[in-house]
Amino acid sequence: MPEVPDLEAIRAFLNQHIVGQSVTRVDVPIPVVIRVPREEFVRLLTGDSFGEVTRYGKYLLFPLASGRVMVLNAMLTGRFSYVDPKTRKHARTCIVFGLSDGCELRYADQRFMGRVYLVTPETLKDVPQFAEMGPDVLSPDLTEAVYVERLHKFTGMIKNIIVNHKFVAGVGNAYADEILWEARLSPFKKGSELSAEEVERLHGALHVLGDAIDHYEQTIGPEVPDKVPMPLKVHRREGEPCPRCGTTIEAVFFSEHQTNYCPKEQTGGRVLKDRRLSKLLK
Repeated sequence: MPEVPDLEAIRAFLNQHIVGQSVTRVDVPIPVVIRVPREEFVRLLTGDSFGEVTRYGKYLLFPLASGRVMVLNAMLTGRFSYVDPKTRKHARTCIVFGLSDGCELRYADQRFMGRVYLVTPETLKDVPQFAEMGPDVLSPDLTEAVYVERLHKFTGMIKNIIVNHKFVAGVGNAYADEILWEARLSPFKKGSELSAEEVERLHGALHVLGDAIDHYEQTIGPEVPDKVPMPLKVHRREGEPCPRCGTTIEAVFFSEHQTNYCPKEQTGGRVLKDRRLSKLLK
């Protein structure tokens, strides 16, 4: 799933191209991703125009001149492209917006996991999970004191807590590994067992998100690639040396995701190979 740094790169790309543009045409060849009847979606968006795209958590919000808001949760495989209409369409292109400059904004989704909603500011809360999200992870209001206060409301392993959108919105599996590695904390330690100093390190480690955004600004050109090159140091780096100490990065594999960590710096030298033993690691 795209996480905050990736979504910020996509948001910046979109704002370079679509702000102020009118929608001259809407095609929905694969309507499975939209949560509005196709005919209504096409009718309401045609002739409208885009404002500046914003983000909250893992949602991109497209304000429209009409006052409506198009909300997108791209999930794992949603991708945008801004192209000449003659460019060959991706086989999984779900939505095509014809724009007033003659180009097209296309949304493709390899696994049709994304969700697109059309709401008003008053009904934004009705988008599934939107109203229950905690503060955005990049919000300046997310001070250490607020972070600690919220952390005390959640139980379980710390990685499970920090990817919970009800705790803080925007952190997913990959950057959770990066944050915990930066903080030198075991992903399997219970949140309730963290010392004050460890919580301080955890909150301070959120800077890896800003570092990733800076990396994207320096390396991504005028077009966002289909797969944004995430600047990860430990996630999916099993078998490689830890960038700090050289210890081999290990992984715990679950059914739909994996957790990577440095045994020396995060788990006291203990290595876990599969989830069945995870209860042994604190």
